[in-house]
Amino acid sequence: MTTYKPKNILITGAAGFIASHVANRLIRNYPEYKVVVLDKLDYCSNLKNLNPSRSSPNFKFVKGDIGSADLVNYILITESIDTIMHFAAQTHVDNSFGNSFEFTKNNIYGTHVLLEACKVTGQIRRFIHVSTDEVYGETDEDAVVGNHEASQLLPTNPYSATKAGAEMLVMAYGRSYGLPVITTRGNNVYGPNQFPEKLIPKFILLAMKGQPLPIHGDGSNVRSYLYCEDVAEAFEVVLHKGEIGHVYNIGTKKERRVIDVAKDICKLFSLDPENAIKFVENRPFNDQRYFLDDQKLKNLDWSERTTWEEGLRKTMEWYTSNPTWWGDVSGALVPHPRMLMMPGVERQPDCSEEIKNTESESSPGQNKMNVPASRGAAASPKKSSFKFLIYGRTGWIGGLLGKICEKQGIPYEYGRGRLEDRSQLILDIQNVKPTHVFNAAGVTGRPNVDWCESHKPETIRTNVVGTLTLADVCREHGLLMMNYATGCIFEYDAGHPEGSGIGFKEEDKPNFTGSFYSKTKAMVEELMKEFENVCTLRVRMPISSDLSNPRNFITKISRYNKVVNIPNSMTILDELLPLSVEMAKRNCRGIWNFTNPGVVSHNEILEMYKKYIDPGFEWANFTLEEQAKVIVAARSNNEMDASKLKMEFPELLSIKDSLIKYVFEPNKKVFAE
Repeated sequence: MTTYKPKNILITGAAGFIASHVANRLIRNYPEYKVVVLDKLDYCSNLKNLNPSRSSPNFKFVKGDIGSADLVNYILITESIDTIMHFAAQTHVDNSFGNSFEFTKNNIYGTHVLLEACKVTGQIRRFIHVSTDEVYGETDEDAVVGNHEASQLLPTNPYSATKAGAEMLVMAYGRSYGLPVITTRGNNVYGPNQFPEKLIPKFILLAMKGQPLPIHGDGSNVRSYLYCEDVAEAFEVVLHKGEIGHVYNIGTKKERRVIDVAKDICKLFSLDPENAIKFVENRPFNDQRYFLDDQKLKNLDWSERTTWEEGLRKTMEWYTSNPTWWGDVSGALVPHPRMLMMPGVERQPDCSEEIKNTESESSPGQNKMNVPASRGAAASPKKSSFKFLIYGRTGWIGGLLGKICEKQGIPYEYGRGRLEDRSQLILDIQNVKPTHVFNAAGVTGRPNVDWCESHKPETIRTNVVGTLTLADVCREHGLLMMNYATGCIFEYDAGHPEGSGIGFKEEDKPNFTGSFYSKTKAMVEELMKEFENVCTLRVRMPISSDLSNPRNFITKISRYNKVVNIPNSMTILDELLPLSVEMAKRNCRGIWNFTNPGVVSHNEILEMYKKYIDPGFEWANFTLEEQAKVIVAARSNNEMDASKLKMEFPELLSIKDSLIKYVFEPNKKVFAE
């Protein structure tokens, strides 16, 4: 067996978990190899993962995307790359259900770009493609022999399907163009530096916080776990001893149920598993077992060295010593994380220092590539991993969003462009470089929706054209758009009678066309279903604790001479707007009824107003027919089913409880004493 000796290695995705351990190991053990690492620094990458190598003369960092053919070709040629170790990929299964096209783009298209560059330059002597054991699909529970390298590929989720598709491309380029390809398929890996959407670091961080450890299903799913340093050694062996055209499983036969992993972590933190573990809804297509035959790699003299107990202890000690390594990871610690897969989020405490240390003028003898520093990368003691671009600066919700961001320490900027002007929106995104976009802009009428009846072109321009344009620009830039919509597109009907408790669900077809405002909102909501990057939040009759705000529903009806007395679903902004920020962090998509559960009538609200605010307050009622005589457009009255939102946020209060807690109790002393 001959031993391969590379000269100039390109490692893709090297600021990620496994690849960073491999890069640091090769740079440390082989100073004669030049190692160029390429990473776009997405949500699960961190430049600090490469700190052990940053001062080494044989290390170079390049920030960029494998999907950029020009960049890849440039690196291969200018760095005389002879070896590629291709780790860059989207890997989290939960994310793949909510954003499958992003997986196709990264895992298949990105791999294709690399392969084509190798074919064009004709200088690559090894292309090591990193795949996963999940391409084999589910292993029978009673199987005693694991999947071997020639087993059939039967992926069961979008993530594993894209990895299998990438493998087919690698194999095809090996056969058609003679590229010297090698493929690896690995078990689960754990250890320091791993982003906590994965099971073990998530459980460790939750245990550190004293929070429950959520287990999908009944916890009987079986997985095999390898410690990261053992896996890094395996890639070192494959690099030097792997045979061209071959596949190598990197695995272990030591299996563990998820419930047993949780119990072992509870033991490390002296927690009672009965109290610390909670069972949650299973994820779709959660394969029961993956089991590999690892003999082929063992024949190259590799074997795992780290015991489960030792590896878990080392991992726990690292996370307890580095609790802020990833910044704000609250969105990853939920039972079903759906992180936004957005490049450019550089998770480090001092962004400017990181850029300064990794980028400089390119010249002979220097080991850095010049890459422009990110806009706004000023030093900060604790840098947020999010940045919001908000439209609707002068609006009520837009203004409140800014205050929430300030309270939570989230950087944000208000958009300057008009929604209907595509070029201005693109310029905003290029300047701000946001991780999320919030659309709180829209025409609701001045002072009410009657205005829209006589200003239809202006209403269409903003509510329809502008909203769709922003959604499309966000889609092109890989951004999630949080869109504040309205629930005033429904009216009580035979299937949803007043007082029945049967609310309109997210999938119900709008049935209210009494106002032009509602028509435009129903129209744009239907069209927005074509954009998978949008989260639509249906707000109704918004209320806040600021009773001086003329837009506040309570403020409005307390100033009317007469009010109709009809129950409606409503939105308490003090409680729900912060939830919309959390939904952005969780990468929630689709349509959501954004109201508190239940209904409350006008009279019930005014009774509370009288009790808490003004004991001498009086009012009169009139009928819907009488109301119709003094308004131009009809008003929507309905009950919205908020069970979907309640399932996502079990602590969500009913409308009446929320009114008391967030509106009337805080104002009681101010107004009543």
